[in-house]
Amino acid sequence: MGWRGILGFDYGVVQGPLGPDISGPELVAAVANAGGIGILRAPDWESPEYLRELIRKTRALTDKPFGVGIVLAFPHKQNVKVVLDEKIAVLQISWGDYPRELVDRAHGEGIKIMHQVGCIEDADKAYKAGVDAIIVQGREAGGHVLGQDGLMSLLPRAVDLVSGSGVPIIAAGGIVDGRGYAAALALGAQGICLGTRFVATEESYAHPKYKQKMIELDTTAYTNIFGRSRWPGAPHRVLQTAFFDDWRLLPDHENETSQPVLGHSIIHGVCGELNLELLVLLKEKEIRRFAGTVPNRTTTGDIESMVMYAGQGVGLIKDILPAGELVKRLVQEAQLVIQQQFYNAGFS
Repeated sequence: MGWRGILGFDYGVVQGPLGPDISGPELVAAVANAGGIGILRAPDWESPEYLRELIRKTRALTDKPFGVGIVLAFPHKQNVKVVLDEKIAVLQISWGDYPRELVDRAHGEGIKIMHQVGCIEDADKAYKAGVDAIIVQGREAGGHVLGQDGLMSLLPRAVDLVSGSGVPIIAAGGIVDGRGYAAALALGAQGICLGTRFVATEESYAHPKYKQKMIELDTTAYTNIFGRSRWPGAPHRVLQTAFFDDWRLLPDHENETSQPVLGHSIIHGVCGELNLELLVLLKEKEIRRFAGTVPNRTTTGDIESMVMYAGQGVGLIKDILPAGELVKRLVQEAQLVIQQQFYNAGFS
């Protein structure tokens, strides 16, 4: 069963890479210490020294293995090199192809590759490239969504694709509790990847108002109005806030570049001692209306008018938990659900 672990980790619970800074060292270390797979989010630009600093701080908080997530749609070669140099346990990749020669290079350094996909065609490419695990993301997921298929139909197809190979399929999209975990296992997954639920944890670097909205609101919307200039053609799922309801029909020709400034934030600024090169990255950033940047703890201004990514399972989130407790709860709830189903079906 997936709660017994995948890829050498204690449990099959993956904390998805969340940006900017939301899945920082504190969150990743807490998940790793609890036996899950914590994943740092590399910056969406080449920033090798900063990424090394993130890794260094995470290693100061845990002696357990963890991963780094890299979005292939942005410049990434130097960041990947850091992952290889540092011999991180897992490289999680998304939004692009990762050919066999690069997978083999990672394997040569003892690093496992976990590829997130949103359709069966991309799952097949990843499988043929020799990756160690495939995250199958349904349209229910929060943040930038890879595909159009729902998890219920996509997941068993991916499971059938890799049948007998030993490559674990990890389910993502709308899962926030043990019932979702058990359902994913029933469809053949060997683990689950959660983003939204880990935003609503004590260690996540999300702004407190963002976390509170996770509890207050229970609906999401699939849209493309945020971050159009920076990442065109990348639809996303967000909390259906009052701001979103007012602007959801934003004309296609509009984007954030000409919009007023809503506030400011320090992006990628969670490290302790920094050298001069890193300090350059810590300049305060303007957040304009319709920007794709979620509010982190440093953000000031009109927080409730900023983007808040969330998956469809958000209506099931009722509290802010320590991340380690969440990992344990997910496993225990899934075990209980499966035991109850066996009991109800007449098995002893």
